[in-house]
Amino acid sequence: MDSSSEANWLIVGLGNPGLRYEKTRHNLGFMLVDRLAREFQTQVKRDECRALIGRTEIENKTVELVKPQTFMNLSGESVNCLLKKQSRSAKKLIVISDDLALPVGTIRLRFKGSAGGHNGLKSIIGCLRTEEFIRLRIGIQPEHPLRDTKDFVLENFSGTDLKLIEEVLQHSAEAIRAVISDGIEKAMAKYN
Repeated sequence: MDSSSEANWLIVGLGNPGLRYEKTRHNLGFMLVDRLAREFQTQVKRDECRALIGRTEIENKTVELVKPQTFMNLSGESVNCLLKKQSRSAKKLIVISDDLALPVGTIRLRFKGSAGGHNGLKSIIGCLRTEEFIRLRIGIQPEHPLRDTKDFVLENFSGTDLKLIEEVLQHSAEAIRAVISDGIEKAMAKYN
């Protein structure tokens, strides 16, 4: 029997731990994992591989919601540990990140691709030695040129942005459910 068919889905939201980063642009991955946890009535609190994890069922599949606690630039260490630990497959890995190149309110699903300058994705690709995992990118593109992208991604969302972000997170949660139930190709056709 193919062991990957038994493996759980891993949904990894990228972000930085701690209250200081909670509502920052760089923490959209954590925000979406928290939203899914509320929706599917689980808590993301089990400590494993330097990550907080919650297990639930989404679309009749066992899913583990993951928030790496390594800080963004070392996210790959946590993800790699989780994949190796129970011989899980990168084919059932969905990584959620913010994306400076996408307009606010936009999401993009992809089966594979480069890091696109995102340090969390860069770390995961480096540790897994593959670009072949599903990613959901959520747009945070600024309306004006930036002097310092690091400052921008670590800023809190404005009050007006937060309303739009709530809508985007809802749309993103639907896209995640579609990937799990219908596969990445159908989900990309519907949500990109």
